[in-house]
Amino acid sequence: MFGYDKMFDFNRDGKLDGWERAAKFRVMEEMMRNDDDLFDNEEPDVFADAGLDYSELEYMDFDERREALEVAGLDPDEFDF
Repeated sequence: MFGYDKMFDFNRDGKLDGWERAAKFRVMEEMMRNDDDLFDNEEPDVFADAGLDYSELEYMDFDERREALEVAGLDPDEFDF
């Protein structure tokens, strides 16, 4: 077992079961997503400029997100969530 794997061996049995592997890959995926955000600074963040949080918009239902975008002065049809 490698050093990074030991972090996810929650039951300390020396091997990763399915749930532990899923937790490991979820953390790795989140780290990679955050790394991608670091390099995406070239494009202006229209959501932040309008006072909106992209993460919150992702979790809203369709009608709620559409209304939030319209209130912020953005055209909801321009964005694909």
